[in-house]
Amino acid sequence: MSTPTPTYPVRFSVDYPDRPLDRTTTAFRAFVALPVLLVLAAISGETWQWSHDSGQSVAASAGGLLFFGPALMIVARRKYPRWWFDFNLELQRFTSRVWAYLALMDDRYPSTTDHQSVHLDYDYPDVPRDLHRWLPLVKWFLAFPHVVVLAVLTPLALLAVVGAWVSILVTGRYPCPIFDFVTGVFRWNNRVVGYAVTLVTDRYPPFRLS
Repeated sequence: MSTPTPTYPVRFSVDYPDRPLDRTTTAFRAFVALPVLLVLAAISGETWQWSHDSGQSVAASAGGLLFFGPALMIVARRKYPRWWFDFNLELQRFTSRVWAYLALMDDRYPSTTDHQSVHLDYDYPDVPRDLHRWLPLVKWFLAFPHVVVLAVLTPLALLAVVGAWVSILVTGRYPCPIFDFVTGVFRWNNRVVGYAVTLVTDRYPPFRLS
């Protein structure tokens, strides 16, 4: 009897749309998504800079996933403030909804609050028990093999989405094999982000789409 594979702490899935999808919004998805992309850009670390007549410059930044703060707290205090954890999780969820919409996996406009068909979750870590004190300093280096793999998988997923775009326009349906592949690439990416960026687990991400 085989031993079941343990569930990775970063859990991601997208509900398959077993129904005809909207052909019109699918055809013009890149344009329809512009407003929500602007919202995402506004909260994902974009920085704007302008100058006054006096020559002084003013810069404004709007957040993004928190990395340095949690990393410093884990190393120095062995703590991960809960509100930083919640912020990272909700921003990563919203980002996933936007990318799933761009990938044509749902024709409902991405919500800023509801999970809709995109599900991302990970547990709040007990830092002294679950996270090694010094690992945040080297996780980006350790995750480099995954970055290389994702650099190959991401263009393939983009080509797959183009194929899904044609299929939806012709049949109204998203092909299941393409849907599963694109979901797997998103899942892989979210696992790497959870490991190396939001620092919610020390378990090394598996090299698999499932």
